[in-house]
Amino acid sequence: MTKEQILENTIKRCREKKIILPTYKQMRNPELIPEKIKEDLKSIGLWDLNSLNLFRINWKNEPISNGGGFGNVNYLELPPELTGVKARIILLIGKYFPTGAHKVGATFGPLVEKLISGRFDPTRQKALWPSTGNYCRGGAYDSYLLGCESIAVLPQGMSRERFDWLHKLGTEVFATPGTESNVKEIYDKVKELKAERGDNIVNLNQFEEIGNPLWHYAVTGPAMEEVFNSIKKENSKFSGVFLTQGSAGTLGCTDYLREVYPNMKVCAGEALQCPTLLENGYGEHRIEGIGDKHVPWIHNIKNMDMVAGIDDKPNIRLMRLFNEKAGKDFLEKELGIDKLLIEQLNLLGISGIANLMGSIKLAKYYEMTEDDIVFSVATDSMEMYQSRLVEENDSHGSFSNRDAAVSFDADLLGLNIDHIIEMNYYEKKRMHNLKYFTWIEQQGKTVEELNAQWYDDNYWSSRYSRVEEWDREIMEFNEKTGVIKKYL
Repeated sequence: MTKEQILENTIKRCREKKIILPTYKQMRNPELIPEKIKEDLKSIGLWDLNSLNLFRINWKNEPISNGGGFGNVNYLELPPELTGVKARIILLIGKYFPTGAHKVGATFGPLVEKLISGRFDPTRQKALWPSTGNYCRGGAYDSYLLGCESIAVLPQGMSRERFDWLHKLGTEVFATPGTESNVKEIYDKVKELKAERGDNIVNLNQFEEIGNPLWHYAVTGPAMEEVFNSIKKENSKFSGVFLTQGSAGTLGCTDYLREVYPNMKVCAGEALQCPTLLENGYGEHRIEGIGDKHVPWIHNIKNMDMVAGIDDKPNIRLMRLFNEKAGKDFLEKELGIDKLLIEQLNLLGISGIANLMGSIKLAKYYEMTEDDIVFSVATDSMEMYQSRLVEENDSHGSFSNRDAAVSFDADLLGLNIDHIIEMNYYEKKRMHNLKYFTWIEQQGKTVEELNAQWYDDNYWSSRYSRVEEWDREIMEFNEKTGVIKKYL
């Protein structure tokens, strides 16, 4: 079947299901969304399986569960009394995306690129989403909204909430051996499925699809810039970004930000228990939301300044400090932390807490002051991890005031600058070269492109510059379906 025939099938499917695709400009600036679409969204829940929720793939959704409009970027600022550092630490909040995580953006790019270019036929092909958790949730959700069937492949050790939600959506689910860091097992299952089903499935691998970091380049980077401009003082500096290396998609925002703030520092984090970037190492860990044992194809290593290891044991203890009653009581009564802020700490899921920890380490390493502002994200919230709290209580007993005091002192104030590499040219090259073993030997990429990623100064910029082109194609596609006319 030709691309033209596939595209015609896609246009027909979207016309039948009344699907309109948002542009990247609209996801960055929801004020550009047609007023009639905004009006219809007032009767639609944030998680509803309604295709108009594609227009809620942005950082600016009103933080309510049903019928919300759009406002400013959702973010949380953590005060020095909590972080122990003078620098201002800002986390963009992912909970107020559909599905409760920003991965609906990371999956929008790869799927829509193929839909509008005639490389995916929703009438006969399934979208295959290999993931360690939120990516396949976002992919399954976007697929449903876009009239596509989907397959999720994720490790069997991920939280129960992820599996329950996928089954509820009607997604075909495959659980692979291991936990967060068992990415190769996911790839092996994908190969098996491709061999069995051939052209009936299309693999949308978050670790290699440029549409993943491109969404963050176009949407997340500008969102951080917007927040900075709204909160900065006379001497404020956009000093850094810390993000754990999962698929490396969110790190795509730093390619945008580097253009605006060339002197900022970019630090990528990984679990200390699986120190791939730090030590060419391996292992298992409990920080759900970051995948390990390899370097993603889409990770622009050259744009990084540092790597920091995050210990999963303090990470899990902080999860309890922020969410157990004794922990919240300690923060309020012993430390005087504002009660409203304490109630908002559940906006940080496990990887969000890791991002907070890494941001503190970054601020301490560079001895940042109150003039410095560090950005990160809370990909999802504790809504996805309530079963982990139950497991911790079953394993270690109830969380006490003493536990809270020890955790705060050791796990927040006690964070230091150990397990950090400040990268020179050859440290970066060493980490980049690790891509060879996964992507050339196992996944069929070419050495020529691997070298281009390192030596060609235009490699990454040429890919991110396609945002405008994709927006044009999205608008042309919407015109062909004709659905948009009702809202203009």
